[in-house]
Amino acid sequence: MGKVIINSDDFGYSRGVNYGIVDAYQKGILTSTTLMANMPGFDHAVELKKQLPNLGVGVHLTLTCGKPLLKNLETIVEGDHFRKLSFYQKDFSIDQEELYQEWNAQIQKVYAAGIIPTHLDSHHHTHSFGRNQDVVVALAKKYDLPVRGNFEQKQDVKHVTYFEKYFDDVGVENPSERQISISLEMYLEELLAKLRTYDSTEIMCHTAYIDEELLKGSGFVFPRVNQVEFLIHSEFAKALKTDKKIELATYKDL
Repeated sequence: MGKVIINSDDFGYSRGVNYGIVDAYQKGILTSTTLMANMPGFDHAVELKKQLPNLGVGVHLTLTCGKPLLKNLETIVEGDHFRKLSFYQKDFSIDQEELYQEWNAQIQKVYAAGIIPTHLDSHHHTHSFGRNQDVVVALAKKYDLPVRGNFEQKQDVKHVTYFEKYFDDVGVENPSERQISISLEMYLEELLAKLRTYDSTEIMCHTAYIDEELLKGSGFVFPRVNQVEFLIHSEFAKALKTDKKIELATYKDL
């Protein structure tokens, strides 16, 4: 039986994002999320999690959004904010010890809020960039946590057998703007077959309701609302609930 973790990133980004994640979990097939310790919706997300003991919550390590938790940083900030993603999309040099301490602080804040994390991943996949991989491996070993397996050094940590990165396309209405090259129907049919085959799978998604924080801060907005609806009402969601070869799970079940 294939264990399927359906994880929504960006818990804690804002209240609208938080409510979208919670609805996709309570009413749909979402099983897991990852929490941004440095964002304005953190405390609200923690309140919601306390009411939902079975929702898997990991840490969404953040390097390209909002402000860091630590002060007196030099190489990973511009002013009082994190550097933008574009800085990391070319050859870059940062102090890896700074990154370790900041990401460690983010993990510690989640623990301090009373949440035992299920796993680690990162905003904009920054844990997969260059020597940042060494940092996330070190932290995963320190806290004995699995890591989203979309990076070269995944063999050094616990991870799922298969990671599905294109699921965001279910919320994209214009086919020309999707990442996949086949029809959405064919993509979902092929994905369902994979879920039955692999021992464990993580499906990455981004569910949310739109609020001002998300609308002004993110370039990926409206597909998130569509994803909430998809995880609740689609035929794909119904199929996953009833398929005897698929078990909806969290990283705790690995």
